[in-house]
Amino acid sequence: MKSNSNDIKTLTAEQIQSKVKVDKEVLAKLKFAHAVSPIENPMRIKFLKKDIARMLTELSARTK
Repeated sequence: MKSNSNDIKTLTAEQIQSKVKVDKEVLAKLKFAHAVSPIENPMRIKFLKKDIARMLTELSARTK
């Protein structure tokens, strides 16, 4: 589940962008499922948000 920073650095910018898009969709589904009824592991939401932030940070570092 958790992406390692070394794993993120090995990906291309296009791969990171596509992974961010997919992860944002998964996050939206998890948030909705948690709002309807509590999900089994609510920490998944937290970890997913942090993974998205790591990837976006790497993208912004590459563009600078």
